[in-house]
Amino acid sequence: MNILKCILADDEPIARQILENYIQELPQLELVASCKNAFEVMETLQKETIDVLFLDINMPKLSGLSLLKTMEQKPAVIITTAYSEYALEGFELSVTDYLLKPFSLERFIQAIHKVKPAMVSVPYSNTQQEDVQEYIFVKSDKKFIKINFNTISHIEACGNYIKIFVSDSMILTQQTLSDFLEKLPNQFLRIHKSFLINFNQLQLIDGNQIVLQNDLKLPIGKSYRKAVLDRI
Repeated sequence: MNILKCILADDEPIARQILENYIQELPQLELVASCKNAFEVMETLQKETIDVLFLDINMPKLSGLSLLKTMEQKPAVIITTAYSEYALEGFELSVTDYLLKPFSLERFIQAIHKVKPAMVSVPYSNTQQEDVQEYIFVKSDKKFIKINFNTISHIEACGNYIKIFVSDSMILTQQTLSDFLEKLPNQFLRIHKSFLINFNQLQLIDGNQIVLQNDLKLPIGKSYRKAVLDRI
């Protein structure tokens, strides 16, 4: 079993206690430090190699987001906050997940599954697994839209924007294809400099084209062909 070393930062004692209890429930997690502010986080990171940082946003003197902006290298970051309005900025800083307080143990486990999935094997019942809903929030036209991963067929780059094709609709959001791919589970694969696909919706490969289950044909870029074939 690979152990993930983690620290948490929150100025509220009750919030720290809840996180400490959740971490104790999972044998894959080792709590290295429970910090009251961003400066204690920085001190810990100078001494320890950390895999996961649970970070509150509103803390005295230096906020969680301000801390992230000062860090050149950082572990996987899971934001824990009562404020949804910082979600977009958080994801622009490449956080792994964004937990809105109060959150359940089940939602906490979902966040852990996004941290180095190959390293994490969190045991819980089949019933809980069926209830887990894999999704992402994206900002489009001043709204935050929840998108289930399994409903995405493909994603197309469009300058500084991307087009997310979901069932029979398209959602436009401002971010790069590379940044968005980092937030997706491994069921997504880049096949071209302009396209990502949901590998679960792959129907067939025809020469240098991929055909999805909706019969849409997309090109395979020359530099991506080996990765596509290796995945198969």
